[in-house]
Amino acid sequence: MKYKSAFIIIFLGLILHAAESRCQAFRHPGIDLTLADLAFIKAQVKEWNQPWKDSFEKLKAGTDLNSDVSPVAHVLRGPYGKPDIGAAGLRKNAGLAYDCALLWYLSGEKQYARKAIEILNGWSATLSSFDLNDAKLLAGWTGHLFCNAAELLRFSNSGWQQNDIDRFTGMLMKVYYPVLRNYYPTANGNWDAAIIHSLMAIAVFTDSPAMFNNAVGHYLHGPVNGSLFKYIYPNGQCQESTRDQGHVQLGLTEYSGAARIAFSQGIDLFAAGDNRLALGFEYTSRVLLGERPFSYGVISERSLEPAGDYEHVYRHYKSAGTEMKYTGIIADSLRSRSPRTVLIASRAPSANSASTASQAKPVSIAYPAGALSLPPAGITGEHISVLPGESVQKALDSAAGTSRTVRLKKGVHILPSTLQLRSDITIAGEGNETILFLDPASGLRNAVENGQSNLLNVTLRDLVVEGANTTGNVTDPNSVRSFRNIANRGGIILRGERRGSIKNIQFINITVRNCTFNGLEIDGAEDLTIRNCDLNENGSGVVPGPKLQHNLLIKRSGDIEITGSRLDGSPFGAGISLSECSDAEITNCEIARNSLSGILIAESDNIDIRGNLIEANNGSGIRAEFLHKGSEIIRISDNLIHYNEKFGIETYAVRKMTETSNRMQGNGTSEIQVKTSDQRELIIE
Repeated sequence: MKYKSAFIIIFLGLILHAAESRCQAFRHPGIDLTLADLAFIKAQVKEWNQPWKDSFEKLKAGTDLNSDVSPVAHVLRGPYGKPDIGAAGLRKNAGLAYDCALLWYLSGEKQYARKAIEILNGWSATLSSFDLNDAKLLAGWTGHLFCNAAELLRFSNSGWQQNDIDRFTGMLMKVYYPVLRNYYPTANGNWDAAIIHSLMAIAVFTDSPAMFNNAVGHYLHGPVNGSLFKYIYPNGQCQESTRDQGHVQLGLTEYSGAARIAFSQGIDLFAAGDNRLALGFEYTSRVLLGERPFSYGVISERSLEPAGDYEHVYRHYKSAGTEMKYTGIIADSLRSRSPRTVLIASRAPSANSASTASQAKPVSIAYPAGALSLPPAGITGEHISVLPGESVQKALDSAAGTSRTVRLKKGVHILPSTLQLRSDITIAGEGNETILFLDPASGLRNAVENGQSNLLNVTLRDLVVEGANTTGNVTDPNSVRSFRNIANRGGIILRGERRGSIKNIQFINITVRNCTFNGLEIDGAEDLTIRNCDLNENGSGVVPGPKLQHNLLIKRSGDIEITGSRLDGSPFGAGISLSECSDAEITNCEIARNSLSGILIAESDNIDIRGNLIEANNGSGIRAEFLHKGSEIIRISDNLIHYNEKFGIETYAVRKMTETSNRMQGNGTSEIQVKTSDQRELIIE
C-alpha cells in the first residue's frame, strides 16, 4: 500500500488541542444539539416540513405528563435487570425529561418544561448511589439523557431556578462522576461506550475541559475493550458481534452518541480512522438484514431485531457525502417508532460544511487471515488421515522423516498431552473446524512443542490451536478471553538449543488464540515462514509474569517472513516481539489492539516492516528498544500506523534506520508521531 504523505499527516494532539481550546469556552447549548441545530429544527417544525412534523406530533402524543416520578436514594440493578430497585424508573424518567425539555424548547409550551424540571429536581434531591452489577452501565445510560434535558432547560426561559441547577450539578459530580470516571474496559465494550457518552455530556454541562479531553482520549485510546478501535475491527466486525446483535447495537449507539457530542463542540470523531464508526454500523446492518460477512468467530444469531440510534448516524454521514447503504435501510425500518431520534437527527445545514466525503471500506490488509472455512489446497499424494478421537501423536510418529502429510479431519482433536512435532512432515487441517485442544486435565502448558532439538522441514497449515479452557461457543466470548483465564496455557512453542537448530518451518493459515502464554514462540530458527495466520488474544499475565508473553515471540532466529497475518489483542504482550533476530520481513499484516507495542524489536538487524496496518496498541505502534548493543538496519515504509496510545514509531540506539511513506495519525496525545533517540536508553515501565 502506497501513501503520498511522508511523515506526519494528522495528529490526535491537534484533535485534543482543538478540544481543549473549545472546552475553555464550551458551546451552549452543546450536547446533542447546538443553538444553530435547535433553530433549524424549530423552523422545520413550525413550517410543518417532513419528517420533523410527524416526529414532533408523535413525540407529543407519546409523552405522558402524568407519568410517575418516584426517585429513590439507592438505585440497584443486577445482571440483566435482576434485581431492579429504581433502575427502570430512573431510565424512564431520564428519557422523559429529555423528551419534555425538547418539546418545551420547540413548542414553548410550559407544561413540558415543568415536567422536565420536576424530574430533574426530584432525582437530584434524592439520588445518592448506584450499586450492584450494572451500576456503571446504568449511570452511563442515563447521565447523557439527564444532561441533554438540563442543557435545554438551562439555556432557555424554562423557569429552572439556579439553586435547582446547582443541586443537579451536585448530583452529576457527587453521584454520577465517581461511578463513571474510572471506566470499565475489561467489561464488554458497550460499557465504556456508554460511560464515555455520559462523561462527555457531564463535561459540557459542568464546563470541565479536563473531563471532556479525558473522555475523548478514552474514545480513541482506551485499553482492552474501551475505545472505538478496540470495539470496531478494521473489517467492521465489532467486539460483541459473536455475542449478540443487541449488545452490538447498544455499543454502536453509545459510541455514535459520544461522537455527536464531540461534533457539537467542533471535534469530528465520526471521521476517526477513516470513518471507522460508519464501518461498524454498515457491518452490523448487513448482519441484521440477513447477510453473513466474514467474521473472526461465529456471528451470533441472537437479538437480530434492529434497535438503537441509526438515524442521526445515517444523516450525519450522508450530509458529509459518505454512503451508508445498509445503515439507511435499518434507519428506514426504525423511523416510525423513534420520534425523538428522527426529530433531532439532522443538524443545521452548515454543520457539516467542513466534512470531507470518503467511503467506509474494510481495510484489506491481512484480511481475512487464519484458518478459514474453505477446504485446504495443495494436499496431494500419500497422507495419513486422523479423525477426532484418534491419536494425532501416533500419526505424527508414523509419518516422521517421510515428508508425508498428516491430515486432521474436521472436529476437536483433544490432546491428552503436549503434541511433539517431528522432522520432515506436514500437518494439515481442514480449516477452522479442525481444532487442536490440549486437555486441561493433562496439567501441561503447551499444546505443541518440538519433539526433537533439531527440527527440520515442518509445515503446519489450516487448523486452529485453542488455548482457552473450552472449545465450545459461549454466550459471552469476552468471558473466556485469555486475560480472564488464570490457567497457564501455551500454543505452539518451538525451541532449539542454538540458532539454526530449527530449519525450514512454515505456518500457513494457522489460528492460535486465547493462550495465556505465548501463542507462537520460536527460538533458534532459520528459514521461518508465517503466512496468513491469525494469532490473537495470546500472552496474558501468567508466570513467569506479564509482558513476557506475546501473540508471536521470535528469538535468536534469521531469514524470517511474516506476511498477510493478523496479530491482535494480546492482553499483556505485543503483537510481534523480535529479539536477537536478523533478516526479517514483516509485510501486509494487521497488528492491532495489543497491550504493549504492536511490534517490539530488540537487538535485531536487517528488519523490513512494510505495508502493515498497525493500530490501537496501548504502547507505540513500533518500538525498537536498546538492551545491550541495540539494533541495526531497520526499514519502516508504507505502513498505516494510527491511534496507538504512545508513538507511531519509537526507537532507541538504532543504527541505520529509515522511515518513509508511512501514514501516521492519532498516535499519542501530542503532535510528535515519531520518537527516535540515538541514546542507549533503557525503557523502564
